[in-house]
Amino acid sequence: MNDRHIVSAFDKDLESVQAQVMKMGGLVEKALLDASEALDLRDEALAEKVRAGDKAIDALEEMIQTECARIIAQRAPAARDLRTVLTVMRLASALERAGDYAKNLAKRSLVLMQTPPVGTATGTVRRMAKLVVQQMSDALDAYIARDAVKAREVRLRDQEIDQMYGGLFRQLLTYMLEDPRTITASMHLHFIAKNIERVGDHATGIAEQVIYLVEGELPSDDRPKHDAVAAAD
Repeated sequence: MNDRHIVSAFDKDLESVQAQVMKMGGLVEKALLDASEALDLRDEALAEKVRAGDKAIDALEEMIQTECARIIAQRAPAARDLRTVLTVMRLASALERAGDYAKNLAKRSLVLMQTPPVGTATGTVRRMAKLVVQQMSDALDAYIARDAVKAREVRLRDQEIDQMYGGLFRQLLTYMLEDPRTITASMHLHFIAKNIERVGDHATGIAEQVIYLVEGELPSDDRPKHDAVAAAD
């Protein structure tokens, strides 16, 4: 009876902390979408809202890490359960970094709003952000479902993000070569696109953690990557 009680308490603790991870994921996804929309529509109020909202993401990450440490200390989970708790901690850390990238996107957007638009680059950034958010959402869904097959599919999609980033990189180079007045704005846009590409890396990392959780080891093959610099040559 006592063992069953301990298992039940662990399951409740895990369910609670996983709910916080999903809440955090929702906030990060919305921040990325709102930041890219603010950039595209030149909406200063929305960009400021994203910047301010990063505090809630940071607070959730701290809460999750603290709760996971408590679970480990009080419940002394066995091997597989410990792997689950450690995975939750890694997911929270990845989401916190993704939230930082969304905040950085919003900060650079505010700077770009003071300069003339650079072609259709902001629209491309917004489409890229939507693609990355879907990748992040699917990675978190794979975690909840403990679906290694879906996690592998998410992992492979990282190459699509890299290719989109490479295309935007070439587009921005063209703008800068044709009109030096666009160099400063184009550089900001490049860093924004790079931030979004990094979020895609974190989504891929979450997918890899799902594979680790389900199968007990990380994927042995190298993650497929698209070389944006080589593509621009």
